[in-house]
Amino acid sequence: MSIALETPSAEKKDKKPNSAHLKTVPETRELRDQIRDAAQAFVKTIDRSKPLTKPLLQRMGEDLLNNMGQSEQYLGFAMVAVSNEFWRDQVSAIDFSRRLLLLPHCLKNAEGCPADYDEFGLDCRKCGACEVADFKTKAEDLGYKVLVSEGTPIVLKIIVSGHIDAIVGVACLNVLEKAFDKILLAGIPCVAAPLLSSNCRSTSVDNDWVAELIDLKTAPPEAQTKTYVHLMRAAHGLCEEPELSRLAPKARVKPGQAATDPLAQHEAIAYDWLAQGGKRSRPLITLAAYDALKGAKGTKSADGLDLPDHVKRAALAIEAFHKASLVHDDIEDDDTFRYGRETLHRQFGVGVAINVGDYLIGLGYRLVSRDRKAMGSDAAADILDKLADAHLKLSEGQGAELLWRDAKDKSLTPLDALKIYALKTSPAFEAALYSGIRLAGPAEQYEKMVIEFSRHLGVAFQILNDLKDWQGDADNKLVAGQDVLAGRPTLLLALALEGLQGKDRQDLLGLLHQEHAAGSELDSNVVEQVRRLFHRAKVFEKAEKLIDKSRARAEAIADEADPIELRELLYYLVDTVLEKNTAPIEPPSLPFSIGSLPLVSAVAAAGS
Repeated sequence: MSIALETPSAEKKDKKPNSAHLKTVPETRELRDQIRDAAQAFVKTIDRSKPLTKPLLQRMGEDLLNNMGQSEQYLGFAMVAVSNEFWRDQVSAIDFSRRLLLLPHCLKNAEGCPADYDEFGLDCRKCGACEVADFKTKAEDLGYKVLVSEGTPIVLKIIVSGHIDAIVGVACLNVLEKAFDKILLAGIPCVAAPLLSSNCRSTSVDNDWVAELIDLKTAPPEAQTKTYVHLMRAAHGLCEEPELSRLAPKARVKPGQAATDPLAQHEAIAYDWLAQGGKRSRPLITLAAYDALKGAKGTKSADGLDLPDHVKRAALAIEAFHKASLVHDDIEDDDTFRYGRETLHRQFGVGVAINVGDYLIGLGYRLVSRDRKAMGSDAAADILDKLADAHLKLSEGQGAELLWRDAKDKSLTPLDALKIYALKTSPAFEAALYSGIRLAGPAEQYEKMVIEFSRHLGVAFQILNDLKDWQGDADNKLVAGQDVLAGRPTLLLALALEGLQGKDRQDLLGLLHQEHAAGSELDSNVVEQVRRLFHRAKVFEKAEKLIDKSRARAEAIADEADPIELRELLYYLVDTVLEKNTAPIEPPSLPFSIGSLPLVSAVAAAGS
């Protein structure tokens, strides 16, 4: 008899769990083995066809420890043990050549590692003086790909690229706790052995446990857990060669040829920009919505993916529109970086960048209009109408932002900012979700739901983006405070103007006018002063509450969605699109340094 996992809607009512203080590794091997054995028996009663989430995993770990009469200080370890047993059969069934062994740097010889780094990481075969060498050599002999790194973003990039299908990891409980959200959301089969301490030096692990996990090999289990990895890979593949040129053949240059004349060069710039980074969440939404209303076969296996070319082209059109809007937005705000490199207008000039944006808009409409026979003329017309509506709303929102930026009166209410957000960000999600649904069949019954869900999702996403401006990220926000210096009407600014009184409010307005008059050169002193005023007005805390409010409203709409496959997709979108950056926003008492923001530079190295 199996125990059905709780429905996603039940999970959403819980406060986001925090197990940061519950990461003690059991001191004795005997107790570690007892918890592992108990987890094995516990998981046998669970329906493993349903996705595993972090809140549910935490509750399972708590139940396991309660049943054993053990302290909650071992919760992190218990969660790893339960997760391992949940995924064990599925990891075992994946070929060694499709697995990644992820090892930590801190297992290296503490007295100094003599191994050299090559393009594949540490070259341990010439040394063999520590556990890293033992595990790495054993795994590589079986056919594993091995990475010595702590970086979850790197792992996700490798997974989405399609090179691996399962992970065997070794890490401290601190790192594993951070990885749970991303790995579980993606539905990636994974097992892990926790390090016995988290001091990042001279640590150790149960070596036989790691060896056992590396050696796992069985026939495929009957129950496969639902995953969006296959659809994520399909969405990423749309914008990569050779799929990009197959779906949208280049008109000016043939594949493999050099772009020698101006027409070919312009086309090459546009296609290169279309292929650049980002999560590609919008084309994923289109593909996944179509798949959900066709039975969600693509969430069960790669072989179950059934995405006709006209569906792929519609998803690619959504991405083309998005990339066009980013080009124009970067010009209007004179942003410096996008996807970890200079923005297009900084590379080629404003004129070329404007034209590339226009080109991508035309390409997007053509991708849909030329597939109208395969889509059906009514469906194509409905989708084109939704895309046009999204363009109008986006232009309205961006226009309102630009007019506010250049106005002398810098007063701004939170409601004003939220209206701009609803116009700027929500329409893209709405168009992506509607297109996937409409391609699968009539969409009248879903139209109201799509509009309301997308509005709450888009608003929360934009507020998160505001917070990123003060944290930095690996893709776009390479310096902090850009939005303030660019004079954007953000919700954070509106909350500050609402919350500050007297001299503080006048000081903030004065800083905005000062930066507007001085231009867009980055002034760390101004950023520091604004940051202090934002903290004084408790802006960041208020923004987090508004995100939670929008998230709850989006989840409430998802609760009512049918069929269940679509409902589960909406829950997944809330969790992934609204994934929070864990980097802290520095409090006013700490020194501020624009150049000290963390960059995930290792991502590029791992992808090379």
